Amino acid sequence: MNLTLKVWRQNGPADTGRMVTYQVTDVSPDMSFLEMLDVLNERLILDGDDPVAFDHDCREGICGMCGMVIDGVAHGEQRATTTCQLHMRHFEDGATVTIEPWRAAPFPVIKDLVVDRSSFDRIIQAGGFISVPAGSAPDAHSVPVKKDDADDAFDAATCIGCGACVAACPNGSASLFTAAKITHLGLLPQGQPERASRAVAMVDQMDLEGFGGCTNTGECTAVCPKGISLDVITQMNRDYLRSPK
Repeated sequence: MNLTLKVWRQNGPADTGRMVTYQVTDVSPDMSFLEMLDVLNERLILDGDDPVAFDHDCREGICGMCGMVIDGVAHGEQRATTTCQLHMRHFEDGATVTIEPWRAAPFPVIKDLVVDRSSFDRIIQAGGFISVPAGSAPDAHSVPVKKDDADDAFDAATCIGCGACVAACPNGSASLFTAAKITHLGLLPQGQPERASRAVAMVDQMDLEGFGGCTNTGECTAVCPKGISLDVITQMNRDYLRSPK
């Protein structure tokens, strides 16, 4: 496959940035999207140019590091797929592909396609810990959990914190991410002692970081690689409103 890439290049937060066009040839349909960028970077290095900076780690769709807007869609148009698991067979030979970083004020660009997502870390830190006895692991099934609650908690816990929800939201809201973190603990017995304070602290920190509010457009769940439902936002709002401020 031969492709034309239009890639966002930006030297740092203070740089205005620009789109740069590259030609990539002999791309295998079996390559992942990141492997295709590796091929581009190898050529740029050999030519003495600066390679395109992008985040990546496990390349197995579980760490949440990779993230870019591909042809205007966070992670690309393949549903429930991270950028590292997106394969080139989903693109047409001769296609022009536009690649940009996440766009949100709380995600400042570090370089090229790499953004600073430490605001997510601070939201999680605001949630604190859960009060459970330390020591040996408890016996299996010693704490009863309803099947529906366990399933919903597990679904919320699949959030990998990639930030696609923020990039896709017209308001730049982190509600889906924050709600997933609040919900997966709030539905389990171990998370009950701090349930109310956790919801308030994490929502307040989300607002403090400068994320926008949720208006239920649903773009976040549409691009979420783990398919997390908008139901978690409902749960977050319920916990927040019921908690003593």
